[in-house]
Amino acid sequence: MAVSLTGRHFLKLLDFTPEEIRYLLDLSADLKAKKHAGEPHRYLEGKNVALIFEKTSTRTRCAFEVGAADLGMHAVYLDPSASQIGKKESIADTARVLGRMFDGIEYRGYGQERVEELAEYAGVPVWNGLTTEFHPTQMIADVLTMEEEFGRDGMRGRKVTFMGDAGNNVGNSLMVVCAKLGIDFCACGPAEQMPDAQLVETCREVAAQTGATITLTPDVDEGVGGASVVYTDIWVSMGESADLWGERIRLLSPYQVTTELMAKAAPDAIFMHCLPSFHDRKTTIGEEVFQKFGLPELEVTDEVFEGPRSRVFDEAENRLHSIKAVMLATLR
Repeated sequence: MAVSLTGRHFLKLLDFTPEEIRYLLDLSADLKAKKHAGEPHRYLEGKNVALIFEKTSTRTRCAFEVGAADLGMHAVYLDPSASQIGKKESIADTARVLGRMFDGIEYRGYGQERVEELAEYAGVPVWNGLTTEFHPTQMIADVLTMEEEFGRDGMRGRKVTFMGDAGNNVGNSLMVVCAKLGIDFCACGPAEQMPDAQLVETCREVAAQTGATITLTPDVDEGVGGASVVYTDIWVSMGESADLWGERIRLLSPYQVTTELMAKAAPDAIFMHCLPSFHDRKTTIGEEVFQKFGLPELEVTDEVFEGPRSRVFDEAENRLHSIKAVMLATLR
């Protein structure tokens, strides 16, 4: 039976079947091919979308704005100072106002309950650009990147390992998408930074149906051994206190992705990172952390980040194509 996502919200991948996720991956690949060939694909001409950003972003904003333009839409960006959502106006009221003016609404911000409430009241598709708990558009881009390396459906039975702060929104979402698609997932890090136990149990129930495995381990050798994908993220996320750096460095330094760590993975393993990354001192935060703690590189070394096994910029580009697929699938 043909898949249709018209009118659906895109809030978390637990809401979607493996077949629906496969549909979004194939649509992403098709839109990428059209983009690279210079083939127009203004399938949503005349539609308007609102982009609510309570947390700022480079890749997510650019992907939604360029993607909307490529599809023939007009996008209105609402930054943290431009929207009164939850401040002067309730989330429900904001949703009902914007839903009368726009054909779709993106939200990037804090708790998952905020995007869920937007979706409840908007009357139009709502897309999760990132919440504290989940980052679903990133996952479509990530699996697309993996399949460009290993082939369509080539990840089934392979192992993806998330190193470090595995309980953040990217770690959570990577575990979900792996469970849905039959990909073995490993969270490798300290117990304090592991995914929520209830989410792990839910993913294990999903994995039992798809043939995937879910592993949590503090042991680096066990975690990275045999992995086709080694994935990491920054150690202190946007919105978290800078006071956490000392504790996170203490906990997560053993999980820094180095050339030596990559050598323990599968011979054809690739490195992935959702960005931004503190792989050198060329950022304000990177320099501040170096001055305070003496570490010139944090979650990944520059040698790995810039090395031949890194796919981080393919992954970043694929945010555009995956987000276009989500908007097109839900609006056409």
